[in-house]
Amino acid sequence: MRITKDNLIDLYSDYLTCCCGLATATGMSAVLDEHISHDKITRLLNSGEIDSKRLWLEAKPICEEINSNDGVLIIDDSVEEKAYTDCNEIIQYHFDHTVGRSVKGVNFISAIYHSSGMSMPVGVEFIKKDLEVLDKNGKKKRKSSKSKHEHFRSLVGAALKNVDFKYVLSDSWFACADNMKYIKEDCGSDFVMAMKENRKVALSLEDKKKGKYVSIKSIAPEGCVRTVYLEQLDFPISISKQVFTNGDGSSGTLYLAASDLNLTYQQVSTIYKKRWKVEVYHQSIKSNTAFPKSPTQTEVSQQSHFIASIIAFIKLETLRVRTQHNHFSLKKLILTNATKAAWHKWIDINNPKAA
Repeated sequence: MRITKDNLIDLYSDYLTCCCGLATATGMSAVLDEHISHDKITRLLNSGEIDSKRLWLEAKPICEEINSNDGVLIIDDSVEEKAYTDCNEIIQYHFDHTVGRSVKGVNFISAIYHSSGMSMPVGVEFIKKDLEVLDKNGKKKRKSSKSKHEHFRSLVGAALKNVDFKYVLSDSWFACADNMKYIKEDCGSDFVMAMKENRKVALSLEDKKKGKYVSIKSIAPEGCVRTVYLEQLDFPISISKQVFTNGDGSSGTLYLAASDLNLTYQQVSTIYKKRWKVEVYHQSIKSNTAFPKSPTQTEVSQQSHFIASIIAFIKLETLRVRTQHNHFSLKKLILTNATKAAWHKWIDINNPKAA
């Protein structure tokens, strides 16, 4: 068979699902019995062919099948630590809220289209710190020329051209007025977003005109929704409060803002629960499709590997629906069979057949 770039991208994403350790060009070549040279694989990763457009081409056929007006678009970012990789524009120090400090790694923002019980990544943006500036102490530091909120709006705008969705879901990081306006006014869609408890709202249009604002903590009783006004928005939103129990038994509070005023408390809660699908996606690409396990050194090859890992997620998600096994069960099945094969090979080596 003639190996094209399309074939090779397909093979590389398959390899990422199957490999147990570092994902390398030489490792993949060895698995294929050297039928494809490691140089050819390296050239693919450095070609720039594996990009966001390629990701959409992989997701498009499935999205066309599951496309629905009841679909939701989930936007979230994550940091994957790459402590032993040299810094460049894509590998930099980013604040990771899960550990409460800055770590060296890649910071990426994904758009997940969730519909008909499937989660499809339809876009990804990488935070590139492409500018060198001086901080207040005169020390050099790197920053991005494009903010996370600009990336957020780019992803929503791109998804709007490709899939139908009723709501955009995000955590409190992206719940700024500019993003809300863009979704409601420019895209004609609605949103359900978490909000930080220090946000202030007006209880009526008259209060807004008078500049009279109060904390959402004081006006959002649990179990109901209340219509309020934000200073920077020309349209009203609803606020609801949820109290939940964490895994360690402690309780937490979540304030949700929705632009669709017809939603009940239960509907807001049910819709926002779908945001958890992006956390499942983050866990899967990091554990099952070798997202953090590439020793690539250039920005182009690193980005190619990361996107190929997301393409591998699409394959696992499709298989999940077909087999009714989750991503981790599928990965366990692959690794168990790989270990069995290794075991039999070990027995053969240690017990050669008598001549």
